[in-house]
Amino acid sequence: MGEQKLFFEDVKEGDEGPARSHVLTRTDLVRYAGASGDYNPMHHDEVKAKAGGQPSVFGHGMFSMGLLGSAIEDYVGVANLTRYKVRFAKQTWPDEELTTKVQVTAKRTEGGQNLVDLDVRLVNGAGEEKLIGEATAALASKV
Repeated sequence: MGEQKLFFEDVKEGDEGPARSHVLTRTDLVRYAGASGDYNPMHHDEVKAKAGGQPSVFGHGMFSMGLLGSAIEDYVGVANLTRYKVRFAKQTWPDEELTTKVQVTAKRTEGGQNLVDLDVRLVNGAGEEKLIGEATAALASKV
């Protein structure tokens, strides 16, 4: 998606960014392992995952963080993101639909920057929170 131009004056507390949904597939897990170099068998080997006490293979936490990060960047613009942190709350599983939630929690001017604070989350179709976090963006002013 292209860079979205969002101005400080256009945002208010409670606003939500567009949600992004993605069904996690086993192919995603293999592709991410190859791209990241994270070949932990818990993410791609069903037999080893079950031997390790898991019901199945599960998603890489950083894949989920990247999915959520992309939604944040789509909303505020990649060049405007100044802070992003999450807590990994629950594992993600193949065939789960994961949906991003991005909501403005505060606006402030600090150090000459117009800052927008965001509550960010990744949830599955049942509403279970997989990632819980926060982000801040520095937005340009129209004036």
